[in-house]
Amino acid sequence: MCFDDMELTMEKQTNVVEAKHRSNKVSWSIENLSIPNGLIYPQPSTQKGRTDVNCVTNWNVPLVWEGTFDPIVIDAIYKKTNPRVGVMIFAVGKYTGFLKGFLETGEKHFLTDFRVTYYIFTDNEKEVPAIALGKGRKITVLPVPSAKRWQEVVFGRMKWATITIDKQIRNEADYLFLMDVDSLFHNRIGAESFSRLSAVLHRGYYKNTERANFPYERHPESRAYIPVGEGDYYYTAAVLGGYLEDIYNLVRYCYEQSEEDSKNKIEAVWQEESHLNKYLLYNKPTKVLSPEYLWSDYDAVPADIKVVRISQLKKNYAEVRPNGGH
Repeated sequence: MCFDDMELTMEKQTNVVEAKHRSNKVSWSIENLSIPNGLIYPQPSTQKGRTDVNCVTNWNVPLVWEGTFDPIVIDAIYKKTNPRVGVMIFAVGKYTGFLKGFLETGEKHFLTDFRVTYYIFTDNEKEVPAIALGKGRKITVLPVPSAKRWQEVVFGRMKWATITIDKQIRNEADYLFLMDVDSLFHNRIGAESFSRLSAVLHRGYYKNTERANFPYERHPESRAYIPVGEGDYYYTAAVLGGYLEDIYNLVRYCYEQSEEDSKNKIEAVWQEESHLNKYLLYNKPTKVLSPEYLWSDYDAVPADIKVVRISQLKKNYAEVRPNGGH
């Protein structure tokens, strides 16, 4: 792969991300918020709404929770544009065992009535289950090498996502999600999740954690370094979405910065998630999704999480990860 068209400058003092040359192609976008004539929905209010959580960031974009949108209205807006949605998931080694549950629950709850392609990156095509899919929905299997360490799988996601978007997906999708396969969908996920770049708050750090205690990479030698005193939120790398070219810019950045670290024998504390948080600090998401969009079966559900839409499964890491979870 040749990446000569992208020059990344890292300022030494704060390691700020400056993407001087990035992909700015636009294949699909929302240009107007039009709905079909005769659509019936409840009247919106200027006086009622969620008061237990913050619903807007300090850079004035939505922070999405149950009760902050009308699914009838927002799905109607986006269905008129008929986007081609891609979902990139990686099922390497024993993680192929999670595919059936992910796909079956996705067909029940994820962007139903939208066109969706599941891009399954796997080292064992025979383990991809046959699933009944809805109209306009399909599976594309993409071979990737096996891994000896689970960290190789983590870093490989950004590498193979970058390469495959370049070679194939750019011609097949308008909007992309990157999701962890060891998850189940439990409730509706619709067009409220769409924006140019949507990031999900990590369930472990969204309430009362001071930014100094976020698990950012704190070693200045790493390209993922974020100084103490900086930071907005801590985002999970297990679910993210956006316009194809915006996701491409993000995954390519994370891949290239991980490669630079590797050349210097550095591995960021939370691998790709560390580079993701660095990118999103200096390239703000255009929509922030609450932890409803990725919870965990390990944790009790608090009162402010009215709906769990996706949840990561409990699992024996020593069994499913190639190096026993280490």
